[in-house]
Amino acid sequence: MLPPPTLKISEIFFSAAGEGLRQGQPTIFVRFSGCNLRCSFCDTKYAWKGGKELLPEEILDRIAPLKNRYKTNWVCLTGGEPLLQDVGALVRLLRRVSFRVHIETNGTRPVPVKPDWLTVSPKPPVYKITSDCLRLASEVKLVVTRSLKPGEIGRIREKFSENIPLLLQPQSHAAWSYKKAWKLYIQAIQEGLPNIRLSGQLHKIYGIK
Repeated sequence: MLPPPTLKISEIFFSAAGEGLRQGQPTIFVRFSGCNLRCSFCDTKYAWKGGKELLPEEILDRIAPLKNRYKTNWVCLTGGEPLLQDVGALVRLLRRVSFRVHIETNGTRPVPVKPDWLTVSPKPPVYKITSDCLRLASEVKLVVTRSLKPGEIGRIREKFSENIPLLLQPQSHAAWSYKKAWKLYIQAIQEGLPNIRLSGQLHKIYGIK
């Protein structure tokens, strides 16, 4: 049997989940290196390059002390774009030792194994979303960029089940984006779009990682 592939990791750290419906929950983050989109508004551009090659077992070894210290069983695989790499072995390993796995993805890649929570955050200008992401999403997070238009919110809303919340996420905690998010939110609910939510960036409010 071939050994599991190594994974290129930018950083591993503990924090509170800063965005989405899991906001505020204690979480260990595994940030993957590399991204296939490289959006101009990205606030983790340092993860586009570099990183350290680690086996799934080596990642678990780095997670274990954080679990012991902070008493959380949530691990979030984020990026960059984690699904550019073969995360299946890592997800299965984490679940075998009773972790709950959250994956954050831009939606452009297949999902090799179902996580406990999947955040799909499609990006402009194409807003590509794979069938796996449409089927498995727990929430949809839409960054409120300067170019985001009401029609794009409607088109993305239509792609997902009404049971899946769509969150309007201000861009990089910018004041103009919060104001625009509120206007888009009001317009969306007046138009009858279902399950539209407002979100924020808790980690930036608190000044934490």
